[in-house]
Amino acid sequence: MANVGLAAELKAYADANGEIVVGLAGAGQMGTDMVVQMMLMPGVRLGALSEVNMDAARAALALAGWSEGDIVKATTASDIDAAVESGKVALTEDYQALCGSGRVQVVIDATGNPNVGTLIALEAFRNGKHVVMLNVEADITIGRHLREEAAKAGVIYTGAAGDEPAATIEIMGFAQALGFDVVCAGKGKNNPLKFDATPDAYEDEARRRNMNARMLVEFVDGSKTMIEMVAVANATGLVPDVPGMHGPAATRDELAQVLCTKADGGVLSKAGCVDYSIGKGVAPGVFCIVKPRHPRVLERMTDLKVGPGPCYTIFRPYHLTSLEVPLSAIRTVLKGQPDMTPVDHPVAECVAVAKRDIEPGASLGKIGEYDYRGFAMTWAEARDAGALPLGLAERAKATRPIKAGEKLTYANCQPDDSMVVTQIRQRLDQADGRFVTSSLYSIGPKIDSDFR
Repeated sequence: MANVGLAAELKAYADANGEIVVGLAGAGQMGTDMVVQMMLMPGVRLGALSEVNMDAARAALALAGWSEGDIVKATTASDIDAAVESGKVALTEDYQALCGSGRVQVVIDATGNPNVGTLIALEAFRNGKHVVMLNVEADITIGRHLREEAAKAGVIYTGAAGDEPAATIEIMGFAQALGFDVVCAGKGKNNPLKFDATPDAYEDEARRRNMNARMLVEFVDGSKTMIEMVAVANATGLVPDVPGMHGPAATRDELAQVLCTKADGGVLSKAGCVDYSIGKGVAPGVFCIVKPRHPRVLERMTDLKVGPGPCYTIFRPYHLTSLEVPLSAIRTVLKGQPDMTPVDHPVAECVAVAKRDIEPGASLGKIGEYDYRGFAMTWAEARDAGALPLGLAERAKATRPIKAGEKLTYANCQPDDSMVVTQIRQRLDQADGRFVTSSLYSIGPKIDSDFR
C-alpha cells in the first residue's frame, strides 16, 4: 500500500534526513500513550524521556517494547545525543538535558503542571527546539508569551493534535474555508459532570481506567472542559456566551438547534461563542455550528441531510488525545506550522472557583484535588472581578475566608510568586493595564531578562 498525505511527506523526509527525533516530558497516562504510539509510527522516534518518577518512566518504555539494554540513563545533553546516535532511548530526570540535546528536534510537554510546562517550554526555546504543548493548563495561563518567545527563537509553539482544542480548530478551519459563518464551536463532555468531585470518590474508577485520580477529577469537575474551551477561545477569538458557558444537554442531532442564537431558536445571545454539551452522542466528539449565507447552500446542506437548518453541525465524532499528539511534532518539523496557537490578546479566562470553604492561611492544592475547580469567563469579566487565573491557583495562599462556590481572586488569595508562570503572568497583566492586588508588583521589571 502506498503512503499518502502526511505519511508520504514523512517518509520522504525520513528517507532524506532520518527519523524525526522527539523529546517527551512526562510519563503519566498521556505520556505513556505517546511512548507506545511513537514506537508504532514510521519516520518518527522517541529520543529521550524526561520524568522524575523513574519507575513510571521505565514502565512506559517497557510497555512500548524498549528492552532494558536499549534504555540509557542520561544526566547530560551529550548523554542523550550519544544514546540517540546509537539507536537507543535516553531516560533522564533533568528536563534541561532533554531540551539541550542536539539530537532532539521537538519537545512535547505532557506534565500537566503550568509552572513545570512553562520552564520546559522556555528551556526548549533557548535551545532552538519546537514545542508541542499538551499542557493546556500552561497555554491558557501564558500561551501568548510562549508563542512570542518561540517566534524570537525562530521555532514553533503549538497546541497538541488530538486534544479537543486542536481538533475543534481543525474543523473550524474547514468550515471557514468553505465560507460558513461560525456560530459556536466546542466539545462533548466526556465524563459525568459533578462540580464538587474530589479524588477520594474516584480512586477505584481511576485505578480501573489506569489513570491518576486527580487527573480523572479534573475531567469530572468540569475543570478540563473549561480549560479546553478557553484554549479554543484564545486561539480563535470566540468567547463564552455566559460565565461557565451554557453546557446544555443537547444531543448530537440537537446541537445546531440549541447552540445557535436566540434569533434562530437557540440559547446564545450572539454568534461567535465556545460552549460544550452534556447531551447523548456528542462526546467524545467536537463540533462547529455553522450558518450558510446563501439559500442555495442552505438547500444543499439540508438535502445532504446535515440537518434541518438554518444552522448545521460540522462534527468530528472522535479525538484520539495523546495518540495524535506526535502528529503535531511531525508538522512542526516538516511544515514549520502550528496546529493551534494563541491570538495576540486573550479573549477568555479560566478562573478558579472554590469547591469547599477555605480558611485564611490555607495553601491550595492542585487542579483536580479538593480546593477549587475551573470556570470559564470572558477575559474582561475575569479582569473586572479580579479573578485568579486557574493556572496560578496551585500553591496560592488564602488571605481571607472563601466560601464554596466563590471565585478565588487577588483580593482573597496570594499566588505563589516564586513560580515562573506566576511572574510571567504578572508581567502580562501589568502590560495589559490590569490591576492586580498582589505583592508581585514589588518584583518590577527585573524579571524581564529571566524569561529569554
